Amino acid sequence: MTPGDEASVSNVELSSPLGSEPDLRAQPGPDGTAPLVLVLGATGYIGGRLVPRLLQGGYRVRTLTRSAQRVAALPWAEQVEVVEGDATDAEAMAQAMADIDIVYYLVHSMTSGKDYGRKDREIALTVAVQAAEHRVGRIIYLGGLHPDHVELSPHLASRKEVGDILLASATPAVVLQAGVVIGAGSASFEMIRHLTEVLPVMPAPRWVRNRIQPIAVRDVVYYLLASARIEDTVNRPFDIGGPDVMRYSEMMNGYATEAGLPQRHIAALPVLTPRLASHWVNVVTPVPRQIAKPLVESLLHTCIVKDDAIDAVVPPPPDGLTGYHESVRLALGRIEIDQVETSWVDARLSGVPSDPMPSDPEWSGRTVFKDERHKDSSADPDAVWDVISQIGGSTGWYSASVLWATRGLIDRIAGGVGGARGRRTLSKVRVGDAIDVWRVERVDRGRLLRLRAEMRVPGSAWLELGVDPTDEGSRYWQRAVFFPRGLTGRLYWLTMLPFHGLIFSGMVNRIVAEAEAEGDGEA
Repeated sequence: MTPGDEASVSNVELSSPLGSEPDLRAQPGPDGTAPLVLVLGATGYIGGRLVPRLLQGGYRVRTLTRSAQRVAALPWAEQVEVVEGDATDAEAMAQAMADIDIVYYLVHSMTSGKDYGRKDREIALTVAVQAAEHRVGRIIYLGGLHPDHVELSPHLASRKEVGDILLASATPAVVLQAGVVIGAGSASFEMIRHLTEVLPVMPAPRWVRNRIQPIAVRDVVYYLLASARIEDTVNRPFDIGGPDVMRYSEMMNGYATEAGLPQRHIAALPVLTPRLASHWVNVVTPVPRQIAKPLVESLLHTCIVKDDAIDAVVPPPPDGLTGYHESVRLALGRIEIDQVETSWVDARLSGVPSDPMPSDPEWSGRTVFKDERHKDSSADPDAVWDVISQIGGSTGWYSASVLWATRGLIDRIAGGVGGARGRRTLSKVRVGDAIDVWRVERVDRGRLLRLRAEMRVPGSAWLELGVDPTDEGSRYWQRAVFFPRGLTGRLYWLTMLPFHGLIFSGMVNRIVAEAEAEGDGEA
């Protein structure tokens, strides 16, 4: 968040930590320079909120990212240093660690497939080694709240192992262990929200009765900021949580209360295993199974704060910890005013294609199928762009809604991301954003939106939507591009041709009509 953004956010959000509070500001080093901070996971749900507040607090910030283009699309991109590379690459990590004072470790590989524990271990060891070699002063890691002396779920066991590796390293580490994070766009909150809104009666595993201690995302960010000022001699884990200890069923009904819904009836069934429950969540909510399964497994345990040791090194937030009901109200307020800062929907999932679309000259000699359409309009190009930039999510695709929904459902059943993923905000679009079964690959504001398909298809697919000015107004154009893989890919395209005729022609006509109606309304 930049200073100019503060006025545009509702009053309830102004109590969130901005980073500029005296107790959170950077403390200059002996030479008078501000600490240089490396944020691993800067484009993630927590990292995307932490970075602008570190900048607001006077820190110098560097990020390590697999996609510099994705960082470049963020509002604070020009204020940070960017090193492009993978966190498992020792060479890239060494480059990122040079002259660093503090490392924020906010990455985890939950969405990278079944072997995420091994990858998390590899990253943790790389960070530990490189931090020691570059004499980093502090590592701050956000892990998971968990009970002691029990067999943990794979997800929590991996989070704990990462914390243990960092604590055993030569660099002092603060390991913050948080439970369910409540905030607009968090996967945990969205899971609660959709389960509650969709199901008046919910069959659930018996461990929905386990006690857990949720924490508001703004309190997580507060503790992360404050941890940068902890003495370098501190090297230990700290439990952090909100003021309320609840059962998951109570959290769902707490959401229902704040959303103005009737109380939900939750029947605890012993036969629902985490695997079955994650499939259930996958069907009922937009959260894909790759994310739902680790989250569901975490609920197997009673996860509450074991002590208040954090209070000895970091005082509680000035306004006190945020209660669960207030956290839900704040999250719903963010959604209502379309100010969701970061969201789980933008997380990259394993097995999802990411190669950019080849340029037209590179198509020579390759099999490629295209569907190209255009339509002239009296609407101003800006009006057409406004319609284009709002596509997907609750707005829909301007044609054949049933066909789009069916295609998304088929993709979800096949193990893909599904069409219910939605989008982070209703009105803003940037590179790296997810829009239903698509990922934004390129944005030329006012001219071009390029989407790359993340649905399961036998090949690679893109959809471009654009507008050019004309003497009479504008010309809207769109192009679907498909590079088939083998015979299956060719048959897939041929099978879809009748549907493309309905979907794509409908999109052209409706987008132009919407833009012209918008122009008439302004006139």
